[in-house]
Amino acid sequence: MISDGGLATELEARGHDLSDALWSARLLLDDPEAIRAVHTAYFRAGARIATTASYQASFEGFAVRGLDRVAATRLLARSVTVAREARDAADDRPRWVAASIGPYGAMRADGSEYRGRYGLSSAALRDWHRPRLAALLAAEPDLLALETIPDVDEAVALVELVAEAACPAWLSYTIDGDRTRAGQPLAEAFAVAASTPQVVAVGVNCCHPADVAPAITAARAATGKPVVVYPNSGEGWDAHGRRWTGASEFSESLVREWISLGTDIIGGCCRVGPADIARLARISAGAG
Repeated sequence: MISDGGLATELEARGHDLSDALWSARLLLDDPEAIRAVHTAYFRAGARIATTASYQASFEGFAVRGLDRVAATRLLARSVTVAREARDAADDRPRWVAASIGPYGAMRADGSEYRGRYGLSSAALRDWHRPRLAALLAAEPDLLALETIPDVDEAVALVELVAEAACPAWLSYTIDGDRTRAGQPLAEAFAVAASTPQVVAVGVNCCHPADVAPAITAARAATGKPVVVYPNSGEGWDAHGRRWTGASEFSESLVREWISLGTDIIGGCCRVGPADIARLARISAGAG
């Protein structure tokens, strides 16, 4: 099954300035139609799953913009609504809306989601995530995308929450080589979700394409669950120059390898746009 690509990637390609602590979630307030249009573009490219613009949305982030908890809850729900509207306006093939639950570090907007180890316990992380997760679930997405998770402590917190809420979710780590960004072995990381039926798939996202194949094997061995992968393009980010460098390494040969390893859901993250998803859909269809 094909998921979508980078939401922020396509919003920026369409001329939107996302240099804001809320990132793409700012447009939930300023221009929700732009988000709906990007979901539509990915559906037209062949995606069956839309991931909502809630990755970096938080009560704290909206409060900085002067929005109280009621208004913030309304915007979180809007992220699901605009994705659902795009889905309902698409053709009659089955499609799903995955509400994005980004990591605690995304709220900080300082890159710490790529390091983890925030100095918070799993219990504290659980308490932080709970109200946002509840607000998104109240909008009735089809499932939750627990994504770009950098370490096991945060994964434990989120897995406990989805078990408590009895909602389907996938758990996706951001990784570097054969470890989480915080340095834990992938076998240990994926095992967190092995015995929780509400976690219906496990995998990786926001990582280099070359790191995906070993992660697929590790995920299957640790859990026996379906696998979801949606890496970045492989380009590098120059933080000083605020630009992407290098060439895309999101290649057809790698995609075919992921399919041959039995990946169930494939999409893309940063710098993967609708044209890439359309190519992915063609490769997947050709592979049966």
